[in-house]
Amino acid sequence: MNSVAKWASVLLLGVCANVAMAAGAAGTWKTIDDESKQAKALVEISESASGELTGKIVKLFMHPDAVCDKCDGALKGKPVVGMTIVTGLKKDGDEWNGGKILDPKSGKVYSAKAKLSDDGKKLEVRGFIGMALLGRTQTWERQ
Repeated sequence: MNSVAKWASVLLLGVCANVAMAAGAAGTWKTIDDESKQAKALVEISESASGELTGKIVKLFMHPDAVCDKCDGALKGKPVVGMTIVTGLKKDGDEWNGGKILDPKSGKVYSAKAKLSDDGKKLEVRGFIGMALLGRTQTWERQ
């Protein structure tokens, strides 16, 4: 490859990375199961006019007909596909804070925050209790 082609490739990669970061967190993200390390779900993240992020499960890879047996209230027994699991994330500098995330497997709702990484190709989503010390972080992959 000649030097002009190499520089053009580097420039194109830089532009693509900047476009991904500028797009924010909106889009489709693949989640990975903590135990099996296999693809678990696709979550569609949307941004409202006020800049708030919400996320809905649009596909389950392992158990596509799963229902949220352990959820409370109106979500109890509802299909996980189509369920909104991320709500209320608001932009705060280079991350989103102040949200909630539902774990359909346990039915528990946690405080949440998220941050883009790897030039916008990954989204680090943290569910936690209290001051973010007790919780776990998952890395979702942009699709």
